[in-house]
Amino acid sequence: MRIGIIITRASALGPEWTTTHLIHALLQAGHSLRIVESGDFEFDPRGRLMARAFSMDAPLSKEAICAQVAGREGRRSFVEVAKLEALLIRINPLNSAVLAFAQHAAHAGVCVLNDPFCLPSVSHKSFLSTLQGVPMPETLLTRSINAIRHFLTSSPHGIVVKPARASGGRGVSYVSAQKKHTLEQAVAQARMNGDGYVVAQAYLPEADEGEKRLLWVGGTLLGAYRRMRAPGEFRHNLKQGALPESCELIESDYAIERSISPHLRRAGVWFAGLDVIGGKLIEVNVLNPGGSHFIEETGGRLLGADIVRSLEKEITFHLAQREDMEELNSRKGCAESPPIG
Repeated sequence: MRIGIIITRASALGPEWTTTHLIHALLQAGHSLRIVESGDFEFDPRGRLMARAFSMDAPLSKEAICAQVAGREGRRSFVEVAKLEALLIRINPLNSAVLAFAQHAAHAGVCVLNDPFCLPSVSHKSFLSTLQGVPMPETLLTRSINAIRHFLTSSPHGIVVKPARASGGRGVSYVSAQKKHTLEQAVAQARMNGDGYVVAQAYLPEADEGEKRLLWVGGTLLGAYRRMRAPGEFRHNLKQGALPESCELIESDYAIERSISPHLRRAGVWFAGLDVIGGKLIEVNVLNPGGSHFIEETGGRLLGADIVRSLEKEITFHLAQREDMEELNSRKGCAESPPIG
């Protein structure tokens, strides 16, 4: 199969990226890859959606993949997006232009993952707040500082304040019940780093034991690793100095899998990173989630083959559905055609 992958920018691609692991595994399985930066789409004069892409058609090491893409040593060519079997969206933050191009590709029959029509809502932190039956801390999403102030009074361990649309720990603060005077600054920081809406989440004391990243692919948990925050830091993001550690999947993780999977599948999500503290889901990451490198690095099993099989299953199912729809439309067209003569 010929599969396109959209990335934010080529220069950032590194061997630890899950995207790099995905490219490596797909090439090993015999697929052809077209790696497209978010700014390299265009519509030609014939109205075709085209993309200038790094072309890879043979197995490569992860280092060679990074050299070809980040080092810009690889061959680049134009590809007609509608002729791809699949297009994977691996960008963060969400780019409205790329989203429109991906939606156009989906209309043309390409299997686009994660679903570009659902991504704006699923990638917003309000998504988790709407779900029933999913273990999660008490959560409030609002623009009102008064509502957050009231929420803080009912949270004995304090609250975590974060932007409703952001990543990497940017704009995230901890406000304790004893330091309510810091709330206004925390809310202002969250607003500045996001879209104006703010998530207030009850702080979980189990955070001292670390935060787990669960890798959810096609409805199944493939593995996990734990992030231990840096000294003096309450955030567990690797970009904020946290260190990865090995961990096992346990029953509470599988309980989260059972509760969240129907919601994610309905939203057209194939690949997600689930952040868990104390058996509770605190965040769902669907734009460019990582995890495979650190799961393997900390002693977990190799995940590439499982991820490829899951993707092949998604594409095959999509292509079968498309063929059924084309046949149905063809029969309908014949039935509605007027008789000749």
